Amino acid sequence: MKNKVMLGLDVLYGDKGLQDAFKGNVALLCHNASIDGEYVHATYRFEDIFGERFVKIFGPQHGFSTDAQDNMIETDHTVHPYFNIPVYSLYSETRVPTDEMLEGIDHLFVDMQDVGCRMYTYIYTLTLLLEKCASKDIEIIVLDRPNPLNGTDLEGNLLDMNFASFIGLHPIPVRHGMTIGEVAEMHQKYWASEKANMKVIKMQGWGREMYYEDTGLPWLLPSPNLPRVDSAFTFPATVMFEGTELSEGRGTTQSLEIVGHPKIEPYSYYRKHLSKAMRDTGLKGFALRPITFLPTFQKHADRPCGGFQVHVIDRKTFTPWKVGQVLMRELYRHLGNEFQWKEPPYEYDYKNMPIDIINGSDRLRRWVEKDGSLEALREMEQYESYIDNFDSIKLY
Repeated sequence: MKNKVMLGLDVLYGDKGLQDAFKGNVALLCHNASIDGEYVHATYRFEDIFGERFVKIFGPQHGFSTDAQDNMIETDHTVHPYFNIPVYSLYSETRVPTDEMLEGIDHLFVDMQDVGCRMYTYIYTLTLLLEKCASKDIEIIVLDRPNPLNGTDLEGNLLDMNFASFIGLHPIPVRHGMTIGEVAEMHQKYWASEKANMKVIKMQGWGREMYYEDTGLPWLLPSPNLPRVDSAFTFPATVMFEGTELSEGRGTTQSLEIVGHPKIEPYSYYRKHLSKAMRDTGLKGFALRPITFLPTFQKHADRPCGGFQVHVIDRKTFTPWKVGQVLMRELYRHLGNEFQWKEPPYEYDYKNMPIDIINGSDRLRRWVEKDGSLEALREMEQYESYIDNFDSIKLY
């Protein structure tokens, strides 16, 4: 059996001296996947460590319980029925904690499982929190967790700041290679106008080359539609289909691993065209399998969809961002007038096309529409300046 990586939460729980450094009242920003290596949720550990000084809980998008589906589905503030303390939603009428929410807090811990992809919002909940607390006498402590896609591979275009949104606030590539603690470090060094009082409690035993299974840690869904580790690996390939009227599998048990549309007959299309088109790209590490599925909610609810499941065969050679863009290009060509881009709003942007918000640029939509080449796609992966910044903040 592989040795388990010790999460930041595990390190805190096992170090009485470290615990004693936090003298005042404590709050915790967390979600469903905020468990330690023994499957115990962070809130229980905080009750054990801090007792009555554990005074508030905060939850990100999808809620503290991680049960709210999709974008622009807000969650309410409440009082926890067991801990009897406030649970504040940072995906409600506000994305930034208010002064009232932060009253009476001396140390605010952040323990959230990220998925290593720019479009995932938890890193922005963290950086908005850092910006808010820069002017306050509150210490922010990030309990670090693994990047499930590993900490070495970078992929995708840099965010064009003209398309910044809550699913892309900083100039990073799609697969950014950072842990959530490293995102906090990069924010403080390169993006913050005023620095917060922030520290990271590092993991023990994590290496940058590790995929999530290498950690020996349990996987819990960090958002409602990423139930398996494989879902996190296909996410950079499938998330952009949220910007279209094709289904990305929401309303099925294979969300963000499949894409489809009622007008696709997948078996003939795969045999006659798609298999060769994908093979001709030279992209490796995956297989597409023709399927028919029935979404129970969201796009095309209760309508049979033909489509494809993306199977990850070799994570070392799989490049999900490129696979997803090429698949979209081919489906755009195949569906013709039946292919539709989703209209605004998306993530509270009422102006820009959702596909452009997701991709962080309009270049990729135009690449799809113009039947762009793989070489042109690769030319968009220019981020030498990011690599310099990335190398300067690495914690491992």
